[in-house]
Amino acid sequence: MNMPASTASGLDAPLIVTVAPNGAYKKIADHAAVPVTPGQLAETAKRCLDAGASMLHMHVRKADQSHSLEPDAYLAATRAVRQAVGNELVVQITTEAAGVYAPDEQVAAVMAVKPEAVSVGLREIALGPQADARVASLFSWLARERVMTQVILYDTGDVERWQAYRRQGVVPDAPWFLLFVLGRYSAGQTSSPSDLLPFLAAHDHAYPWAMCAFGRHEHACAGAAAALGGHARVGFENNLYLRDGSIAPDNAALVRQVAEVAGALGRRLATADQVRALFLGDER
Repeated sequence: MNMPASTASGLDAPLIVTVAPNGAYKKIADHAAVPVTPGQLAETAKRCLDAGASMLHMHVRKADQSHSLEPDAYLAATRAVRQAVGNELVVQITTEAAGVYAPDEQVAAVMAVKPEAVSVGLREIALGPQADARVASLFSWLARERVMTQVILYDTGDVERWQAYRRQGVVPDAPWFLLFVLGRYSAGQTSSPSDLLPFLAAHDHAYPWAMCAFGRHEHACAGAAAALGGHARVGFENNLYLRDGSIAPDNAALVRQVAEVAGALGRRLATADQVRALFLGDER
């Protein structure tokens, strides 16, 4: 069943801070603190948990640091993170294609891993003549297996397509979590807090939402989302800069900035167990 939006959104709702520490493209050459191995992900997870994160959006890499969706790599990284933080972080994998994986390969990967949580780029899965059938199959499986699912939406067209799928019954009723991506297709991949407004105007508020933002204004965008009752994802995947324009020493510094904003707004930080209770109706 849908959760009432009021239980997951608004200034009284605990703020879910997700860290995206590596993404599909950044390498150690871009910043020495980009985690690319299971051990590095585990250390980053611990630091970001201590800084206030409750969810880890995790990419895995091949030996040459290139993007991978290999199930064994996901399972190894998840084990390493769990050894470091136990269940104190929700571990979210991704189906991101990154120009490497076809839609059916993306679906097969997440089904093979059967993770606690996953993010799914709607426009990447909903491709080709079998798009609707693939979307229906994947989201039905995710709901049935109770995989905490975040739906990635890049523009208002994606929002409208998502809502159409829901109206048409292609996507079943479940506690979905939306992610509005700011700046992905803007000049220079830069974003600003005002980029949230079209998403919020198009959004029917049936589901809770978070944002991630490309570029050096990530922190301002995260603050806007927190002030508007949403949630925030920050990290080296999209941005390397602190709010003062200097290079962040690590991902935890970006998380810490959002935690400070939450304090100023009077919003509590969500724990991993609160996130699980919100989206799965249980705690671990």
